[in-house]
Amino acid sequence: MSDILVIGGGIAGLSAASALAKHARVTILEGEDALGYHSSGRSVSFSHYGIGNAAVRGLTAWSRTFYEHQPDGLCDTAIARTAPSLYVARKAQLPALEALRAEMDRFTDAMRWLDEGEILDLCPVLRTGPSGAVRAILDPTSLKLDADALLQAHARALRRAGGSILTGRRIASIEHRAGRWQVTSESGESWSAPILINAAGAWGDHLAALAGVRPIGLAPKRRTIIVVDPPPELDVSAWPFVHTAASDFYMLPEAGRLLISPVDEVEDGPGDAQPEDYDVALAAHQLEQYTSLAAGRIAHRWAGLRSFVADRVPTAGFDDAAPGFFWLVGQGGYGLQTAPAMAAIVEALITGGRWPEGLGSFGIAPSVVTPGRLRGGTTTAEAS
Repeated sequence: MSDILVIGGGIAGLSAASALAKHARVTILEGEDALGYHSSGRSVSFSHYGIGNAAVRGLTAWSRTFYEHQPDGLCDTAIARTAPSLYVARKAQLPALEALRAEMDRFTDAMRWLDEGEILDLCPVLRTGPSGAVRAILDPTSLKLDADALLQAHARALRRAGGSILTGRRIASIEHRAGRWQVTSESGESWSAPILINAAGAWGDHLAALAGVRPIGLAPKRRTIIVVDPPPELDVSAWPFVHTAASDFYMLPEAGRLLISPVDEVEDGPGDAQPEDYDVALAAHQLEQYTSLAAGRIAHRWAGLRSFVADRVPTAGFDDAAPGFFWLVGQGGYGLQTAPAMAAIVEALITGGRWPEGLGSFGIAPSVVTPGRLRGGTTTAEAS
């Protein structure tokens, strides 16, 4: 018998479940055979302030304490390591870069401007001058996250607290009867609990419809990444994560290779996202536009889904019209870098505890994340 059922075994569901397991009996139901198979397992796992809106940056800022001061016993290895990030702009993109700097300065004082020579010192293959980058922002304090280590750490914490994780359980039906949510899998297994957390990622609206709950308008967007080998004479290990002010290219060194994305957001539906030829070609094209490298042979390619609600802010909270139905969706590709904050929010909202200390200073109140905002409603919870 469970107090809380969590549907979805990505980082959102796992981190929330491990926090809640201190207070209740928690069971995770995951449709795939492995945890984090979809968005969480396909992310480049880099935490920085150069993406997202003010709310996402605030959640990211609050979460940094968790990553920089890893809780004792969470994991035998470091989940995060410091890595530089570089935001570059061509001449026409300078206003966008200056606006980005103003936003990022709200959350860190580590930023500094770089000129063309300093850009090349950090990443010698970037194009500079009239057809390339003329200015950049450097953040030396960004974090490279170990997604698998984080997922497994939360899974262990949940199990240590008495919780359960059941994979390969695809959901066939959900009903609300006698104050409990009754969940049945395609194989006929059933579970029930008074609280059901919808952490189903791109399937969040589909799951809500199964439960007879009004959807909140999730929009899955596909993003493509390719992996290329740099020339053998280049050591890329110290290169920064590079992101353009136009948000049309990024490059990240990883295990001696380069991860490249055109930062695309292609409308898609829930499913096992696969890279399409056009998007792969676009990634290769952008690599050659922004650097002196040729894409050459593509060693690997993949795609993942990033699901957004209308205001592009992650959503956590009880549905106003469905007792015990709790939304935890719309991470928009920021799930790993915001997971500690979102888990603390879920813990506070479900247990009735105090709002996480310090979140208010980053502009995050319950009304910012709860689902009532998406339907013109209000929340009765207030930051305390």
